[in-house]
Amino acid sequence: MNILQRLAAQPQPPCHHASAGEWEAFVQEYAANKEYRWELLRFRRQFVERYPDLQDWFRAPLVERVGRTHEERQQRVRHNALCKVSYQARPYLVFLALRGYACFDWDWLIAIYQLRLTKIFACAGVDAGIANLVEDASKLGFARPKTIGNFHWVIHRLLMHIADPCIEHVTDAHIIECRLALDSFARRADLDLFYASVDQGRQKIKEHISCLHQLHVVLYHRGQVRMEPRLNVDRSHLRVFTIHQPRMKQTLENYLATRRLPSQPATVEGLDYAVRRFAVWLERTYPEVETFAQVKREHVLAYAEALDSEMGAYTKRPLSASGKRHLLSKLTQFFREVTEWRWQDVPDHFLLLETELPKLPVRIPRYIPDEELERLMAAIRSLDCPYQRAALLIARWSGARRGEIRRLCFDCLDSYPDGTPRLHIPTGKTYRERLIPIHEEAASAVRELQARHKGERGFRDPKTGMVTQYLFMQKGALLSETYLFVTSLQKTCRATGLVTQDGKPTITPHRFRHTIGTHLARRGARFRTIQKILGHESAAMSMRYIDLTDEEVRQDYQVVLGPGAILAGPGAEMVRSGQLAPDEVAWIANNLYKTELELGRCLRLPQEGPCECDLYLTCAKFVTSPEYAPRLRRRRRREMELVEDAISHGWQREVERHQGTIRRLEQLLKDLGEPIDGLEAND
Repeated sequence: MNILQRLAAQPQPPCHHASAGEWEAFVQEYAANKEYRWELLRFRRQFVERYPDLQDWFRAPLVERVGRTHEERQQRVRHNALCKVSYQARPYLVFLALRGYACFDWDWLIAIYQLRLTKIFACAGVDAGIANLVEDASKLGFARPKTIGNFHWVIHRLLMHIADPCIEHVTDAHIIECRLALDSFARRADLDLFYASVDQGRQKIKEHISCLHQLHVVLYHRGQVRMEPRLNVDRSHLRVFTIHQPRMKQTLENYLATRRLPSQPATVEGLDYAVRRFAVWLERTYPEVETFAQVKREHVLAYAEALDSEMGAYTKRPLSASGKRHLLSKLTQFFREVTEWRWQDVPDHFLLLETELPKLPVRIPRYIPDEELERLMAAIRSLDCPYQRAALLIARWSGARRGEIRRLCFDCLDSYPDGTPRLHIPTGKTYRERLIPIHEEAASAVRELQARHKGERGFRDPKTGMVTQYLFMQKGALLSETYLFVTSLQKTCRATGLVTQDGKPTITPHRFRHTIGTHLARRGARFRTIQKILGHESAAMSMRYIDLTDEEVRQDYQVVLGPGAILAGPGAEMVRSGQLAPDEVAWIANNLYKTELELGRCLRLPQEGPCECDLYLTCAKFVTSPEYAPRLRRRRRREMELVEDAISHGWQREVERHQGTIRRLEQLLKDLGEPIDGLEAND
């Protein structure tokens, strides 16, 4: 039973009219003008005559109860008799709620455009508690004038709905019910009867939801409600894919219920969306399939092919390769797990293997070049919002993921014994906490936010389940990743000219992470250090930064193919004389790291086929440079040791072979201008 059903099952307060004498006593205090007092008395009398049983009014159509449509309000046309009675009786209806004679439904409370309630509440002796709430809201950082206006709309209607004049009696259930009612009203097809248009009506309801959220934040931090205030993520794309086959629908519901225990909500939502999308396509393409047990491998392959022409859920563009792989991966996971669990109405074997999913190219981490980084950091330091500035500075100097930065706790900063600032990164993608050193600039930004902290009530962390006081809190709510990173980077990139031709930023929040990894690798950080700072669970992720950098590739290229390169070996003359064709030089330049051998490089091209032997010292394609001189000397000493061993065993042919290798090594060192003997510091 959902929250609305539970509330509907609760006993409702009495629903009946107030006596004429009670209403007249109120009117004497409420209306100063004698004529207006007579009008209010008449309005009440006409309303009671038309609806002697108040339940009849509640059962009437909404337009009749609202009494005035948007068009009538704009053109000031005459009402029909029924609508006129309801419109004129609005003060009386409010009085009924304040006296506990009736509680009003949300559709009517949302639809009435203008309802001046402050004076009615005051004359009825009802203190809605708005002054105290505004004071609590101002302590959280809300602007006082705007807060008063926001609270008037939502508080007055909440009290009329529950027929209780005490704001302290508002509970989590009432907040949820109000939010669901606003969502439901926004989907009405007749919104243009109460607003200028359907779009204008939905925008107005969106503002009401914001007012309700603000009230929820204040009530949460004053300890009145337990439910954490969170603006729900838009999941309207799920409603597009509605499963009509009951057995498929039941299987999916059972599966999602099982996955919710070990998985994060976003993971469950991704599985839900992927399976729904496939099931709807299946109903449209193969209507004879009624259960997942009837799904064959051919159906899944046909669906994979159809995805090439499908559109994304949020965009009107065809699915990307990664989007297609994501959908098929989730679908594969669903079929694999329900098959392993041996459920009913599911296939008895795997329909698609992970190895059959579309392959994605492995991209090189895109770090931010030093010149662009310098310009960007100057713009970041000049940001007005301390929260945006701190978020980007932490991203720049820590390499943490943006979700991890957003969820930093209030006391996330301490120091090593030598005074170096240290940042406590919360559990994130890999479900592991970590402590990393942080630059003093980022540490100062964290301290600035700590000084602004207002002691707000903590929220339950979605990863750990523990109540946590977050660092990035403003106005009693946890700031979003969009505000902290996307919006701030758009502003700084436009200020520094780091945008594409269509005005989109060229820098993404994740590129700060790649920049940290690249800088660590270039400056000789150990593999374990890179893995720990970036929080990589897989060693392969960190190895991407250990691979050759652009500068190392450039240096190697200059050593072999650059002008004035010092070379030796059979292939040296071929390079010096320019015998290599331009396309051959291009291949060698792009694949230089693949050509490296123990003592030099092999310039053999792909079209020449693989080497048939490992005697590369005499190969016409072999070339070496001074950088390999220490290795050449070490190899010569090793060959001399092998000569002595062969002599002791009487192996004359082996002695001759090793002596020949020694002569070739000595000739290479001579051609390079390097001493044959000698020990360097690193040799």
